[in-house]
Amino acid sequence: MVPGAAHPAMLALLALLGALLPGPGGAQTSVQPPNAIIPRGSSITVNCSTSCDQHTLLGLETQLAKREVDHGNNWKIFELSGVQKDSMPICYSSCPSGQASALMNLTVYWFPEHVELAALPPWQPVDEHLILRCMVSGGAPRDHLTVVLLRGEKELRRQPAGNGEPAEVTVTVLATRDDHGANFSCRTELDLRSQGLGLFQNSSAPRKLRTFVLPTTNPHLATHRVLEVGTEWQMNCTLDGLFPVSEAEVHLALGDMRLQPTITYNDDSLLAKAWVKGKGEEEGVQYLMCAVKLGGQSRRSQESVTIYSFPAPNLTLSQPEVSEWTTVNVECEAQAGAVVTLNGAPARPPGPRAQLQLNASAEDNGRSFFCSAALEVAEQVVHKHQTRELRVLYGPRLNERDCLGNWTWQEGSQQTLRCQAWGNPTPKLNCSRKEDGALLPIGDLRPVKREVAGTYQCRATSTCGEVTREVVINVIYHQNNMAIVIPVASVIILFTVGTAAYIYNYQRKIQKYELQKARKAQEEAAMKLSTPATPP
Repeated sequence: MVPGAAHPAMLALLALLGALLPGPGGAQTSVQPPNAIIPRGSSITVNCSTSCDQHTLLGLETQLAKREVDHGNNWKIFELSGVQKDSMPICYSSCPSGQASALMNLTVYWFPEHVELAALPPWQPVDEHLILRCMVSGGAPRDHLTVVLLRGEKELRRQPAGNGEPAEVTVTVLATRDDHGANFSCRTELDLRSQGLGLFQNSSAPRKLRTFVLPTTNPHLATHRVLEVGTEWQMNCTLDGLFPVSEAEVHLALGDMRLQPTITYNDDSLLAKAWVKGKGEEEGVQYLMCAVKLGGQSRRSQESVTIYSFPAPNLTLSQPEVSEWTTVNVECEAQAGAVVTLNGAPARPPGPRAQLQLNASAEDNGRSFFCSAALEVAEQVVHKHQTRELRVLYGPRLNERDCLGNWTWQEGSQQTLRCQAWGNPTPKLNCSRKEDGALLPIGDLRPVKREVAGTYQCRATSTCGEVTREVVINVIYHQNNMAIVIPVASVIILFTVGTAAYIYNYQRKIQKYELQKARKAQEEAAMKLSTPATPP
């Protein structure tokens, strides 16, 4: 049998015997290097030698591919190539006196072929546990291989890879809001620094975690319970306690028709608004639905909406414009099921029809007839109204109340003259003085003058006829005596002024005379003092 093909058990026995039965003179077999670590698939040279100086059988027993590259008298060098796994080659020698062997420990190292963090859930609920799982395929030696689970750069767990294939390392974390958008990964570390090599790392692709909070409560749907065909209104849908609120999706629909909402996001709540329009083909009970979806889960609310058609009642007048004292029929009618109320109509059992008959008078001109129809829809009462106006042709009228026949005023006073004709159509009024045709000054007279006095003929005309009325204006005034009063007053004033001037001049002359007299007396006294006395 070829030595390289020897059974491992036979080789182990041979090595044991060689170690127990050394050759004469203590011959020994050695191998260099006794321990080696190489990359998988690489080559290594092994030197087998013996201390036996006689003819010796020297070889290398291994299952690996080998090739003798050199030899000497008591040594041989072999090349082992394409090494894929750990091995224990045996150098052996056989001397005439016995056999000996030496065991080599050959370790192969290689990096993991596959490092992967198991897929994370699309969405992870906050405050629930999440299991992170890292799977490592390949890599050796396993007793030097460590697996590390990371959140960003922070280590969550460090564990030896073990011998399983693939190796699996797990860690359980409690998901929080802060974990939303965080990257998780795993890393292998092959530490061969004790073998004189380095620390070799290999990392998985990072996976981003998305966490969410969806409240257990359903959205609040604010809507009308009834909707008339052809009208529209805005509905609101709100939900609080969402995280991240910007990731929430809102679905609004009326029956099978999807609505286009406008969504407003706040800190942890959203408000969705949409316009809802009643369509004839959707008449009846429909369901308005609001669904909020987040994290693969949804919350929804639904409300029934009754779409109805209810036209305004039909209010008719037999004639919308009639002459005075004409009989007019007023009728109001609504759809079946409605209850009609017509103002002025006699009391009758409730129903969809009401009517009224009247003999039109001037007081009915411009009268509005109001018809109200009520219909119960989905336990709510809705109303529709209709109004019509009656026009009565009458007149013209020009009576004492509207145009007083006699006016008496004081000249210069402030007065207002009123004269108005009534009728439909509105009559044209003309008032002129009988004497000269002057027009009656209707309106403010400030002040009243005597020239407006006289007798006026007022005539009101329209397509319905003509009426006249006489109006008399009296102005009270006094005669003018100012021509006598002014001259008399002037004489009195002149007399008074002349008398005052005379008295003033007289008193002035007396004062002047007294002054001159006193001055003369003073001069005479002075002369007597200055004249010398005559000697005796």
